[in-house]
Amino acid sequence: MQKFVIRGGKPLSGEIVVSGAKNSTVALIPAAILADSPVVLEGVPDIEDVHTLLDILADFHVATEFKEGRLTIDPRLMQSIPMPEGKIKSMRASYYFMGATLSKFGEGVIGMPGGCFLGPRPIDQHIKAFEALGAKVDNDNGAIALKAPKEGLTGTKIYMDIVSIGATVNAILASVKAKGRTVIENAAREPEIIDLVTLLNKMGAQIRGAGTSVIRIDGVEELHGCNHMIIPDRIEAGTFLSLAAAMGEGVTVRNVIFEHLDGLIAKMNEMGVHMDISEDAIYVGPSHDLKMVNIKTLPYPGFATDLQQPLTPLLLKAKGSGTIVDTIYPKRVNHVPELVRMGAKMRVEDDMILVDGPIKLSGAEVAASDLRAGACLIIAGLMAEGTTYISNIDHILRGYSHIVEKLRGIGADIEMIDVEEE
Repeated sequence: MQKFVIRGGKPLSGEIVVSGAKNSTVALIPAAILADSPVVLEGVPDIEDVHTLLDILADFHVATEFKEGRLTIDPRLMQSIPMPEGKIKSMRASYYFMGATLSKFGEGVIGMPGGCFLGPRPIDQHIKAFEALGAKVDNDNGAIALKAPKEGLTGTKIYMDIVSIGATVNAILASVKAKGRTVIENAAREPEIIDLVTLLNKMGAQIRGAGTSVIRIDGVEELHGCNHMIIPDRIEAGTFLSLAAAMGEGVTVRNVIFEHLDGLIAKMNEMGVHMDISEDAIYVGPSHDLKMVNIKTLPYPGFATDLQQPLTPLLLKAKGSGTIVDTIYPKRVNHVPELVRMGAKMRVEDDMILVDGPIKLSGAEVAASDLRAGACLIIAGLMAEGTTYISNIDHILRGYSHIVEKLRGIGADIEMIDVEEE
């Protein structure tokens, strides 16, 4: 067990570089097993979720090599092995092995996914897609057992009842080698979907429409290896932008695709944050007299659910009263009592977060309930007077690569300690 220790109140300046996108990487790694030769991914973040996926690949007898952001995946000796529990249950994105193994082997037994608890996150849309393609889906003692018919999966029309990134990814993975054409309607439009489709098309897939609500897939018999550079992590970028606005005296966030951050940038502009945007970087200057705003999360290109928690500490510096409504995960409010512990004036009413500012935060003992709540608490700790101790940091390490080193590089006083050292 480890903790972050943050001595807050110190102004930040300099440059911080965004890693490759976590939410792309966790889909690209399962996609790579569909190839019949090695796939090389560049810009892979060094995070716990990646190492968990590599452990899962090792159990499947897939050879990997990961060094300095370059990941080679060689699936030529991969075996169809049930993966009902263990590592599969430690992260939500492990469910992408459902679509990938069904597509590659015509079968699979994959445990129900774990990851951060953000309220109910059913996988009914995933199952609907598999069944539409012709697969038989059973609950095998808490795991999902998948079986394609003897003649293989067949392309079809799949309508998503709700916009779901996970279900869209799994539908793409399952249908990329199905016979005929598959049309996914009401598909997710996130940049990570485009990144996945870009990889698959490099591997020989025939997919059109990524980034729109209708994706058309003409099944192919074989996929081959390729090289692919992962897009920058828009959620990490947004986290750093919020931090830079809250405590920066001039911070440049590099390796950014600003078009992926339109919802966040619009809100920060509305607040009065000073930003200079270039092709692959955003400079955040000292920002004062911030104006409170209301936040409502929506599917892409709306304001990202993963950014409402990292932006919340910045709202505490703004004047007035505001609200945060998360339409994607309404129960994503567990960061609120931790911020209140630090002195924030905020509360939750009927899944709506009500915020009053400005307020000065004080260091406290807090706990990260999930990945983005942990990022929120890091920003709050750097804003606070005194020392903040953050526990349950395994959530944070799942998704932020070399976070301590990056923050120290712009002047943050943060360290990771073993609990026994206290």
